[in-house]
Amino acid sequence: MGSISWFPGHMVRARRQVAEALRLVDVVVEVRDARAPAASANPDLAQLAGRRPRVVALAHADLADPAATGAWLRHLSAQGLTAVAVDAARGTGVREVLVEVRRLYEPVVASLGARGRLPRPARVMVVGMPNVGKSSLLNRMAGGRRARVGEKPGVTRGLQWVRVGDLELLDVPGILVPRFVDPRTGYLLVALGIVREEVVDIPRVAAALLPDLQALAPGAVRERFGLEGPPADPEAALAQVARFRGLLRPGGLPDADRAAALILRELREGRLGRLTLEQPPEPLPGPDGCSGPGGF
Repeated sequence: MGSISWFPGHMVRARRQVAEALRLVDVVVEVRDARAPAASANPDLAQLAGRRPRVVALAHADLADPAATGAWLRHLSAQGLTAVAVDAARGTGVREVLVEVRRLYEPVVASLGARGRLPRPARVMVVGMPNVGKSSLLNRMAGGRRARVGEKPGVTRGLQWVRVGDLELLDVPGILVPRFVDPRTGYLLVALGIVREEVVDIPRVAAALLPDLQALAPGAVRERFGLEGPPADPEAALAQVARFRGLLRPGGLPDADRAAALILRELREGRLGRLTLEQPPEPLPGPDGCSGPGGF
C-alpha cells in the first residue's frame, strides 16, 4: 500500500484550533491507541505543545497485550514522557491520569504563588487522532459531569471547557497528519478504525495485516478464519477466509471485501485476543554494553 493522503478541510481547521487553544493550556493529555502506540501518535503534537508537560494515555489497554503495554510504558518513560495505560470503558487508569496531571501542574501553582497570585484550575487539553478514545477518556475524567464553563478569550469559537473540581478540561477535534509515508503506519490506523476505511482498499489492508495476526495469535486466526500458516498469496488467503465464514457472492464466489471487513472488525472488537501490533524500539546499549534507562 502506498502512502495515505487524507487531509480534508475540517482537519485543517482542527489543527488550527488545537494550535490556538494550546496557548492557554497548562498540561496536555495525549491519547494514543495501546495496540499501536507509535502509529497513533501525532508527530505534529510535540511541536505544537512546545514545552508544556504531556501525559500519554494509552487507550484501549484492555484490548492490547499487557506485556507489550508494560514495555511501551517503560519506553515512553525512558523518553521523558509520563505514560498511563487506560481502559476508559471500565475507568481503569483514569485516576492515574488525573494524579499525573495534577503533579505536572504543581510547578505552575508554585510559580503563581511566587508572584503573589492565587492558584487557578489547571487547564488541560485532551488531544489525539480521531476515534482513538479521546472523548471517552475525557468523559471518564469528568465523571459524567460535563458542566461547561464557556469559551476562553483568544480561542476559536466553538471550543468549550468543562470544569471538574480543580481542573478545566478541553476536548478538541481529533487531528491527523496530512500524509502517512510509511505504509505500515497507514494500514495500522485503518485497521484500528482511526483513519476512515473509505480512503484505502480494505482487502489490501486486511491482507497486509494477516501475517501479523498469524504471528501474534495463530490459534485464534486458525479458529476464526480457517488459516493455517503464513499466507503465500494474500488474495488467496482472503478467499479462504470468505469460504470458511460463508461470505460468498452469487455463484458461490468468495467475497474478499466482506472477508477483509470481517478481519478488521474482529481485530477491533478483540475477538482474536489481546493483541499489540507494534513493539517499542529496542533500547540503545549503554557505555557498559547494558541497556540504557528504561531498558527491558
